[in-house]
Amino acid sequence: MTNQTPVHPTIFVAGHRGMVGSAIVRRLQALGAQNIITRTHAELELCHQAEVQAFFQQERIDQVYLAAAKVGGIHANNTYPADFIYDNLMIQANVIHAAHMAGVQKLLFLGSSCIYPKLAAQPMAEDALLTGPLEPTNEPYAIAKIAGIKLCESYNRQYGRDYRSVMPTNLYGPGDNYHPENSHVIPALIRRFHEAKQRGDAEVVVWGSGTPRREFLYVDDMAAASVHVMNLPPEVWQSQVQLMCSHLNVGSGQDHTIGELAQQVAHVVGYEGSIRFDTSKPDGTPRKLMQSSKLHQLGWQAAVELDDGLRLAYEDFKQSALA
Repeated sequence: MTNQTPVHPTIFVAGHRGMVGSAIVRRLQALGAQNIITRTHAELELCHQAEVQAFFQQERIDQVYLAAAKVGGIHANNTYPADFIYDNLMIQANVIHAAHMAGVQKLLFLGSSCIYPKLAAQPMAEDALLTGPLEPTNEPYAIAKIAGIKLCESYNRQYGRDYRSVMPTNLYGPGDNYHPENSHVIPALIRRFHEAKQRGDAEVVVWGSGTPRREFLYVDDMAAASVHVMNLPPEVWQSQVQLMCSHLNVGSGQDHTIGELAQQVAHVVGYEGSIRFDTSKPDGTPRKLMQSSKLHQLGWQAAVELDDGLRLAYEDFKQSALA
């Protein structure tokens, strides 16, 4: 097997219509990639093994970005736990195995910071994986993402593949899901404050106490990190990972309370009413801050500050709301 990549590799971005996948496509195009392959859900059902294997056998793919996933916030994870674990396990297993069977040497798997224990020491380092119980509200999703990491590790160990994993912190930005119930915290707050402003509401209610701390990363920063990691020489990548701990965190290095975030979103949206926190609703994990020093040592840093990113995200929301 060879680790050499063609000058113009054929790149399959799985999940190209999602927030992260579309950002990866934008990044690849900006860097001059000429052979990007995508498939919509209607064209390729990643949960169907035979379809995925046939696709990989038909295409001559050199690199895979596995950004396809079933994702959602606390409400969605609590409501559809079977969907979250089944769909994600199937997508990962099918794509990774089919890539291997087709001789694809390079693959990047995108996971999630929820893989770490609920009470992991902060900031969360890569070796915190599997050291304690997970946050119950999204445990099925987290288990699936852990399985994805271990799939990549196992194909590397058994077959000498170069399948890498990156674990992003909370992402936001263009292409986000602004559903009123099934979205993550930033898009949910953007929509809530925008609609409250439109109606002239005197008060906006935010779930939880407002005290949990979260780290956020603009999605185009995540895309830049993904392409950076994919293209690192094997010996450079291996200098920061281990055979049985082969994933890297991707974060901004700064966290904020949900209360602070709500104030920032309200300011960006232009909402001037009051904010009330509903403590009867779940808070989730008390704090989630990633230790991203290993990736920083490999030459990547986040570029977009939260205030700037929120403004860009709000512009995206307004465009999507008018579409």
